[in-house]
Amino acid sequence: MTLTTKDRLIRAAAELLEEGGREALSTRAVSAAAGVQAPTLYRTFGDKDGLLDAVATYGFKSYLEGKHALGETGDPVRDLRRGWDLHVEFGLHQPAFYMLMYGEPRVREARKEADAILRRIIERIAEAGRLRVPVEQAAQLVHATGMGVILSFLASPPEQRDPDLITAAREHVIAAITTDSADKASDIPSRAIALKAALEKEPGNVLTSAEQAMLAEWLDRLAR
Repeated sequence: MTLTTKDRLIRAAAELLEEGGREALSTRAVSAAAGVQAPTLYRTFGDKDGLLDAVATYGFKSYLEGKHALGETGDPVRDLRRGWDLHVEFGLHQPAFYMLMYGEPRVREARKEADAILRRIIERIAEAGRLRVPVEQAAQLVHATGMGVILSFLASPPEQRDPDLITAAREHVIAAITTDSADKASDIPSRAIALKAALEKEPGNVLTSAEQAMLAEWLDRLAR
């Protein structure tokens, strides 16, 4: 299949990123690697930031393929573990891509689908009555902890990286946001979180929009 000029530029940039990191992505180097003149790059992406956005999206495409391949099981907590493991593995094996994808505030648009997948898993845990904290807080905690582990490992020499820390961090954050089973989620906060998740999934037409907003606010208070 013949690649378009845009595809050639993105692939050339991706290869340079993998080989030399973020610093290797000069417009001159990318243009030369793709076999085009620099003005072509600017016409295609507008500027270097546009190129970086496209490369980040390219990285997310590969990452999301792995995420979708995991599918869903009947146990959302197990799915959270599998998603965590894939996320950390990607970050450690594709560090330059990971830093571009998650270290650049500008590429938030490309992260939306990945964030939505994590949030959906957390919502399923809430729906099962096993979430200790509000959905948004849980999602942020999981993401922040996973990213912290990856950045910590990448900043350490390979011989000083203890793989057991990855599992320990994962289990620590899971214990912080979930219960062992739905039967143990009998406290008011867990019930409030589960009810809000169920209502957001199937709001129905019993309540008005104002009533739904008020109920959501009350449930958030109970969850805290």
